[in-house]
Amino acid sequence: MSEPSFMERFGPRLVANGYPILPIMPGTKKPGRWRGGAWSDYPDWTRHAERSTTEHELEVWRNWPDAGVGVVCGPVVAIDIDITDPELALEIERLARARLGDTPALRIGRAPKRLLVYRAAEPFAGIRRAPLEVLGLGQQFVAHAVHPDTGRPYDWPEDSLADIDLGDLPAVDEVAVRAFLDEALALVPEQLKPVRLVAGGTGDVHHSRSQAGTLAAIREALAWIPNADLDYNSWVRIGLALKGALGDAGGDLFTAWSAQSGKDDAAFTLKTWAGLKAERIGAGTIYHLAMERGWKPDPALVLDGDAPIDAIHPAAGLLAKVQGLAQGSEPPRPAITLPPPPALDRLDGVLGLMVRHIVATAIRPQPWLAVGAALAALGTLMGRMVCTASNLRTNLYVLGLAESGGGKDHARKVIKELLFQAGLADHLGGERIASGAGLITALNRQPASLFQIDEFGKFTANVADKRRAPKHLSEIWDLFTELATSAGTTFFGAEYADQRERPRQDIIEPCASIHGVSAPGPFWEALKSGSLQDGSLARFLVFRSEDDIPDRNRRPAALADLPANLVEAVQSVVAVGADQPRGNLASLSAPGVKPAPLTVPMDAEATAIFDALDDEMTLRQRAAIGSDQSAALARVWENSAKVALIKAVSANPRAPVIRGVDAQWAREVVDHCVATLLIQAERHLANNETERCTKRILEVVRAAGHGGIRQRDLTRKLQFIEPKVRRELIADLIESEQLVAASSVTGGRSATSFRIGCAA
Repeated sequence: MSEPSFMERFGPRLVANGYPILPIMPGTKKPGRWRGGAWSDYPDWTRHAERSTTEHELEVWRNWPDAGVGVVCGPVVAIDIDITDPELALEIERLARARLGDTPALRIGRAPKRLLVYRAAEPFAGIRRAPLEVLGLGQQFVAHAVHPDTGRPYDWPEDSLADIDLGDLPAVDEVAVRAFLDEALALVPEQLKPVRLVAGGTGDVHHSRSQAGTLAAIREALAWIPNADLDYNSWVRIGLALKGALGDAGGDLFTAWSAQSGKDDAAFTLKTWAGLKAERIGAGTIYHLAMERGWKPDPALVLDGDAPIDAIHPAAGLLAKVQGLAQGSEPPRPAITLPPPPALDRLDGVLGLMVRHIVATAIRPQPWLAVGAALAALGTLMGRMVCTASNLRTNLYVLGLAESGGGKDHARKVIKELLFQAGLADHLGGERIASGAGLITALNRQPASLFQIDEFGKFTANVADKRRAPKHLSEIWDLFTELATSAGTTFFGAEYADQRERPRQDIIEPCASIHGVSAPGPFWEALKSGSLQDGSLARFLVFRSEDDIPDRNRRPAALADLPANLVEAVQSVVAVGADQPRGNLASLSAPGVKPAPLTVPMDAEATAIFDALDDEMTLRQRAAIGSDQSAALARVWENSAKVALIKAVSANPRAPVIRGVDAQWAREVVDHCVATLLIQAERHLANNETERCTKRILEVVRAAGHGGIRQRDLTRKLQFIEPKVRRELIADLIESEQLVAASSVTGGRSATSFRIGCAA
């Protein structure tokens, strides 16, 4: 029987004591994750700095082989004394205890180096004054693991954090810590301090245009930058930085680093390297990216490949900013990254049955789009029957995007057939909506209605532009925006002068859901940036196909040949809570009936996940104030709760409970959909024709992939842009490094091709 991992032994105790933790890859000091039977880097581990560790995460990590335990800083502050002189290390430790408090938490990795742990009165960014460092917000340290240099576990001579409640640690603030560093650094002799990056003597700064780094420093820094199937732009940027730092000598490093990716093509890598011409970036970019991920250059490591030892490195300002030496500066807002969609093998109950049947009957299966379609359909059937403790309902607006011919419309057909055979076709709203009044009439007839709309881009073009669309059409878009938040209340219709002929139509707790499908181009062209800012688009969960034209399923199951257990499972959803008092849910289709929905509880794990999500989204919303991201981020918690509610009821309609697995899966679904929305909106939405054409050019080139696109093919795809305007826009994009132009000779003729540049 194998020995329990550090995570299994210490993780639960650390979490119980209030510490945010994360897994450490065996044999390293770096956060890692276990995927596909192997350990790999964990690039986005810093998200754990914004919230507490959940029980679900802990349960997963405890099963990862040989996982170490790291403690995430923020609520915790660590004083890292990176000094090899035993007497001096002890003297600085004593000074820290005298100035900051006599902490019981002392950790030894490779003696005499040591680390002291405190509690932050208020979280603050880390501060590096090598060979001393204060680890703060967004950083981490190893608590329990085998030290990679000594081969022995980290030692806690007094008490480990697993034995100390976070609240029992001495509290420190940034002012006291900086004062301690100033005093402690005066005790460190010059020979133990790092090679200086600033000129001495006069205090004047020597500005150098050098991009060069040293091979040793670049190799060490690059080891901290994982290549976990990076996108093309990021991959090329690293190549440019390596070439700027080392010239052709960096080719072997680039080749080895590229080989980490499953997408690597050795021949293409060599060809790309040969064509790279670095004019603006170099060592500073590599050092910056590595230090963002926790790299701390050894004091004796020479960073600058050109400048004298006492000259300023061209990246000194950048390094100082990353290390926290620039006081009073605010960290940049984090860029939106696209997390992977959650695995479909975590689906259970009727949701899993429905998704599997949609996939099995498709000629070109689109599993991710099937998930969105099934959520919208089940959310409609559960409408007015269940709610969360905060009265959230199950109405969802889902948009499936894939190129024409990719099978995006198949799920809509399956859902129609399924609801007909289950005797629930009255929940299907019209596939075309002629007016706002028509929408209200449909919901009066059946308050829980699913509107499945093909060619949703064309529909949006007709209804979303208030200045051009007729009033009866623009009312549809406005009504859908209002109905999204009306599911738990009564929606009051329009008042007309002639009440006899046109009485007000009120709808009690309407559950209007949308399942729209479209090709990406027509949909985004129908909108402007204001659609994201005003919240109308932010209400949609955007499911973008992972494969626009998937392989054909040559022997699909018959669409109408529905499994009996699927039909029965769908019917059980509309009898939700059969083992519990159901109030007056028997006649929900009747107008004027006020339902008494079943409140579905959350278990403790789900509650913790949603509390953590609340904290995380509060921070992100504050950081996004005034930006296009704000409205979409404001809906993340709400939509996550709705998806979790749907998944919980589909798993157990008779006695539903929102479990931790439901909450975590829902969070991952919404994270992916919202990131998709924000990234796609940034690429496509425009406020004027010039901006729209510019983004269209970039999207055409981006779609061409690594190899780029020939000029004649680009011209053919952009025929709708006037030639002179097209040439000017392309020239501007090349000048701003959003596009890269390359020339080649084929058959004696010169040809130009374009690729996405580093700035795009």
